[in-house]
Amino acid sequence: MIETSTECQTTATSNNGQLIVFTQSKKIAKSLTQNLCSDNVVAKQYGSVIGYWGYRTADSFEFVGKGIADLILAKNNIMAAFKAESTYNYQPVVGFADYTAFFISSREKPRLTKEYFLDKRVGLLDYPTSRSGHILPKQTFKELDINLANLDVTYARSHNELRDLLANGQVDIIASFWKESDAQRFSKNYITPLSNNVSGTRWYLKMQQQNTDLLCSVQTHLLAMSKDQALHYYQDVEAYWNCETKNVSFKGELDDE
Repeated sequence: MIETSTECQTTATSNNGQLIVFTQSKKIAKSLTQNLCSDNVVAKQYGSVIGYWGYRTADSFEFVGKGIADLILAKNNIMAAFKAESTYNYQPVVGFADYTAFFISSREKPRLTKEYFLDKRVGLLDYPTSRSGHILPKQTFKELDINLANLDVTYARSHNELRDLLANGQVDIIASFWKESDAQRFSKNYITPLSNNVSGTRWYLKMQQQNTDLLCSVQTHLLAMSKDQALHYYQDVEAYWNCETKNVSFKGELDDE
């Protein structure tokens, strides 16, 4: 059996209710699940917390499309595709900053012309919902009148794997975002932007009741957890709810692209 979930009990052992969490990271799922199990607000409403993780786009589709998860980390375009906010009243709790998508090369600055790409080996992400690694580069190729079948494309399972392909000379160009540590392996002079302000991922909580106690408690845990993340991108998190006053109110979220 492949391990894809973790579960823990709250202090309310007689309560059969489960708080269901889904994310793409095993580490985050395990950490968040344990934190929520020890939370007093969660214990007043649930007997256990179960955290699921899955790396495939289909996994996210399953949890969002059927409204299985109570708390889920997802991209807003997936939520919009399933109309999850209107169907299950998923509300954004916290979100990560918008970012810019780039073509990144190791030896020259990529040019956005049809002729330039036809003899290049291109690395893309094998996730149809990834904006920077899949959707935007394919849109660019379409705009340049390039048939994808005429390109030498290698698909990777993660952004880190894309970077390894480029660093090892297995591809000439990759499509991804730029992070601070990339300057140790590649030149910032050799990146070309595809699109600015790509909307980042967000944590959504299913709010079929006006459960603001749970909402604010979850938001507190998510904000605290972001400080422990290794990547600067995941440390830059924005809270969408004002929980400091008696009447909890929605402050707003990051603008869509």
